[in-house]
Amino acid sequence: MTATSIAKPPVMAAAVQVAALLDQAEEARLRGDYRAGSELARQAAKLAGVCGDAAGEAAALRSMANQLIRLGEQEAAVTACREAVAVLETLRDDAGICEVLTVQAMPLNGLGMHEEALEALARGREIAQRLGDRDLLYWVHNRTGVVHGSMGNREQSTDYLMRALSMAEGMDVEARFCILNNLGDNAVYQVPRQRANGDADGARETLRNALGYVDEALRLAREARHPFRESICLDNYGMLRALDYDFEAADRMIEDSRAIAAIHGYRSLESAALQHQAHVRLMRGECAKAIEGLLEALDRAVEAGETPMAMEIHRELSEAYEQVGNFAAALGHYKAYHLLERTAHNDVAAARARMAVHQFELDNARLEAELARVRSAELEVATLSWQRQATEDSLTGLPNRRFAELRLPEMVASGGPLCVAIADVDLFKGVNDRFGHFVGDEVLRQIAAVLRDNVRDLDLVARLGGEEFLIGLDGVDFEDARARCELLRAQVAAYPWEGLQPGLSVTISLGLAIVRAEEDLPAAMILADRHLYEAKRAGRNQVGS
Repeated sequence: MTATSIAKPPVMAAAVQVAALLDQAEEARLRGDYRAGSELARQAAKLAGVCGDAAGEAAALRSMANQLIRLGEQEAAVTACREAVAVLETLRDDAGICEVLTVQAMPLNGLGMHEEALEALARGREIAQRLGDRDLLYWVHNRTGVVHGSMGNREQSTDYLMRALSMAEGMDVEARFCILNNLGDNAVYQVPRQRANGDADGARETLRNALGYVDEALRLAREARHPFRESICLDNYGMLRALDYDFEAADRMIEDSRAIAAIHGYRSLESAALQHQAHVRLMRGECAKAIEGLLEALDRAVEAGETPMAMEIHRELSEAYEQVGNFAAALGHYKAYHLLERTAHNDVAAARARMAVHQFELDNARLEAELARVRSAELEVATLSWQRQATEDSLTGLPNRRFAELRLPEMVASGGPLCVAIADVDLFKGVNDRFGHFVGDEVLRQIAAVLRDNVRDLDLVARLGGEEFLIGLDGVDFEDARARCELLRAQVAAYPWEGLQPGLSVTISLGLAIVRAEEDLPAAMILADRHLYEAKRAGRNQVGS
């Protein structure tokens, strides 16, 4: 039964139906049927929203997100998590917020939005520590280890995962499996790195421990009769056996992983297994067979939209073709890798833009709901305060992202030319690390003042968040806009930073684009972000256009 087939059911009856749908969704999740489970959770969320069951709605959204991740629908999972957090904030359920944040980090990580994932986990860590909740802290450490692993920070990943392992005693089977499998996955990448660095003893110890972890994880997955866990664990186990030079066992395990994934429709796991089968052939020196397998894996990865996996396969194909002397093919895949790298960056920028719109809608809806509850003699003052909070950045006093998203379309609609620039403080993390966050905050305030003082009243300067600023230059052509951006860059570089803190030097990089029509605004923002990225790669302290 779907929520749309019910017209305003009695609250108690609807709550019972929500609970029943959630139970069914959890049963589907536990047997690895994520498509059915996510749909049941979606129905529960709709029904809970209709009948005003906020707790049920949040639980359903979290369940839906958890299962969409396994289906590769990462952006939809992030959206569900953000909606769940918004509901839980109205309930002041900090523990529930922390649970959702640990889930949200995974699709953000899958989208390549690693900083956003770590920010979500940092917020979750603060909540877990404040509540003194060991189980919540376990999941924060576990997920933080996974994100650092995806970023290539293997030592940090191991540190967080081992912290989580030390806390897993007494937790449920799912938690135990998750940390054991993640440690095995991390070792797949850590062992080759240790060997390459000449740390043979460390590599042997890492491999020995990892084989023990995944052996226990596989037993837990099979006892639970959970095909997704069994498939992902077999793949890791196979890669570890290959690193132990037991190639026959490796082939057998990875093929079993692929077969399970194919039967149950786990597309990303099937693509990964195909890639790893070919990787094992490369390790055995069977380059021709490896190339054949990698080409098949590449087709699957492209079909499934697995851009990071497709990049890695192009890299491996380039190396394999080089080994067999086919340098033209090697060069072709090398170029394809770097083309996908740029595409991946653009995809992340586009996803950020879409999510920013969704977050704005959530924040706006939440603000409107809060304003509707203000019923007192101080209504006018309270309303003004909320409006200011909705449109002003508290640190710098500049307009914030929400205001910019409302103002930019108005500037485009005025009819004159509009150029947008995204400015980012160069090496800002180093400022915080060396001088402290107090100095970092003051740097942002001074940059905001420099930008604001060096544009016209009709222009827009806003803080997008973090160390990013937006400049909207109204009624100027592209060359004039570039000159104005160069002036802003130079003014920031020339600011007397030494007076704020001895040894301090700060610059910004900017990316510039022109907006030709209102419908071109999202594309112009993505282009400005790309030009900013190019300015950073070209050495920073410059304007990319």
